[in-house]
Formats: sequence, C-alpha cells, structure tokens
Amino acid sequence: MARGGFARTDRVAALLRREVAVLVHEDVRAQLLPEVSVSDVEVSRDLAVAKVFVTALKPEDAKPALAILKEEAKRYRQVLSKALSLRMVPELRFHYDDSVDRGERIDQLLRGER
Repeated sequence: MARGGFARTDRVAALLRREVAVLVHEDVRAQLLPEVSVSDVEVSRDLAVAKVFVTALKPEDAKPALAILKEEAKRYRQVLSKALSLRMVPELRFHYDDSVDRGERIDQLLRGER
C-alpha cells in the first residue's frame, strides 16, 4: 500500500476510468458507438493491462459496441498517452459488465415476472 491507503494500481485505474469514460462518451455522442458507458477499470499489478468494463443501455447493443471498442482501443491508448502523465499507458481490453443485466433479471424474478 502506498500513501493514503491506495495502491498505485487503484489510482491509475480511477484515472483511466475517468479518462476512458470521456473518450467513450464522445464517441457515443458522435454516434460512432451504441449507448454504452464505462462502469469499472481494473489494472494489472505491473500496470501493463487495463480491463475496461462497459455497460450498455440496451443489452442487445453490447456485442456491436464491444467490437467497436476493441477496434478503437489502440486509438484510445494513443490519445491517453498524450493526455496523461504516465510513463506507460496500459493496454486497454474491453469487457461487457453484465452485472446490471443480472440485477434486473433477479429483480424481475423477485417480483414474480418471467
């Protein structure tokens, strides 16, 4: 643990979550991406890889959005390397965060809906 109780990986993850969310939001507004948002970022201990978790407003948009995000990952990394004061920006790997979908399904089941 570093000063303040947060490991460097946690600080880098929070920074990336904020900055990648801005890039994704810009692409959503430009209609390059379906309606998605960044829900979390996990960074490896060596800071080489960042798992970026995204949620989709409509679950059916998840696969097309992930395909586009995976194509854009290199461009996002280049933009981040110019904007951030990090020695090395981690490789961005996008994953769909289905926790919202699972939560809605559980809620439906609890309400007795099928």
